[in-house]
Amino acid sequence: SPHCVPRCHKVQESLLSSASGYSNYRGVLNWCVVMLVLSNARLFLENLIKYGILVDPIQVLSLFLKDPYSWPSLCLVIVSNVFVLVALALERRLAAGSLSEGAGAALHTLNLLLVLCFPAGVVLAVSSITPGEGGQEPGSPGAGGTPADPPRSSPAVGAVFALGIYTIIFLKLFSFRDVNRWCRERRGQKTPPPGTADAASKANGDVGTSGVTYPANLTYRNLYYFVFAPTLCYELNFPRSPRRTGCLFQLFFMQLLVGLIQQWMVPTIQNSMKPFRDMDYSRIIERLLKLAVPNHFIWLIFFYWFFHSCLNVVAEVMQFGDREFYRDWWNSESVTYFWQNWNIPVHKWCLRHFYKPMIKRGVSKCTAQTAVFLASAFFHEYLVSVPLKMFRLWAFMGMAAQIPLAWFVSKFLRGNYGNAAVWLSLIIGQPIAVLMYVHDYYVLNYEGA
Repeated sequence: SPHCVPRCHKVQESLLSSASGYSNYRGVLNWCVVMLVLSNARLFLENLIKYGILVDPIQVLSLFLKDPYSWPSLCLVIVSNVFVLVALALERRLAAGSLSEGAGAALHTLNLLLVLCFPAGVVLAVSSITPGEGGQEPGSPGAGGTPADPPRSSPAVGAVFALGIYTIIFLKLFSFRDVNRWCRERRGQKTPPPGTADAASKANGDVGTSGVTYPANLTYRNLYYFVFAPTLCYELNFPRSPRRTGCLFQLFFMQLLVGLIQQWMVPTIQNSMKPFRDMDYSRIIERLLKLAVPNHFIWLIFFYWFFHSCLNVVAEVMQFGDREFYRDWWNSESVTYFWQNWNIPVHKWCLRHFYKPMIKRGVSKCTAQTAVFLASAFFHEYLVSVPLKMFRLWAFMGMAAQIPLAWFVSKFLRGNYGNAAVWLSLIIGQPIAVLMYVHDYYVLNYEGA
């Protein structure tokens, strides 16, 4: 009989074949992690052997402690309260009916424009917005270059911080103005049309009827809670949660970021200047790829430090209930999905106060999305070019380039290929902008000195 011997074969596919249905690649993932750790450990050891230990926390602290009574950036942050109080005063006048809607809109617009223009003007006018004098330039000893030139003002770290605060205040006051205007429009409707309940929920939050109503929300306490809350979208009543013990690793992650920048990124950037001057394209690409790894690693640490750790601690201190500061952007299969999910506070603001109002005015979705990207490009350039006091538009063009990239990825790439394209744009795109700005800053401030 042909079946007298036990059979050991049957029809089946190899595990790595797509027809096998096998999906447990946990061991392969662990192998990738081990290889990643080993390869980066080699790079880190090579860095230590070549440059020695460059991490100097005292240098960072001395930047802010050398002359604490002449911090233009700190003064700028304090002055920002003036614009917050002006917005509150305007809303109180509008609520009382002593100021017309047209005049109120004009004054609000002027106040918002000043929020962006005033700090930019101060940064451009003040010779050194960051206290103290900077370290060595790209050609100084320790960087493997020529003898050091006379000390110059350090890059405007304080200016970046101050302008970041003013940008946040601009977005918050824009939302504050819109929500109070919506409340006045509903108050003026004696018979609210269908759907008003949804609009009320949008303005007041899901807190029921026991919360504050308009215009009782126009108080210092209510507005300053919003100013410090980890959100950009105003509501009369925010969802609240009980206070819990928070993650207190902010200082550790901040020092880790500074240490990695000093030890890993700065030497690579300094050594990239000569290939740029000589237009040695092969060396430029080599430096770009060498910078991509530490830059991306630092960006990931920054994401966790700011969006998860810092914002959650602020939310816990203020008992702020909405803790969705990010979604699963790492699974993005399109560029659009990434930008919609990696920074939820900004995405909510753009959707609520920019994208949807344009759609209601009859603007097409494609045009509205393009406008959102261009607005984001403007703020990226604002936060880079003004502190550096040079206008090269690299950040603007980088963000604007996301528009055709988003179209290309959504049109021709799907699934894992789309996800790989998103990761590639993040890993390679950022170092290109860093090198371009550093090169231009070096040429503008040091070359020929």
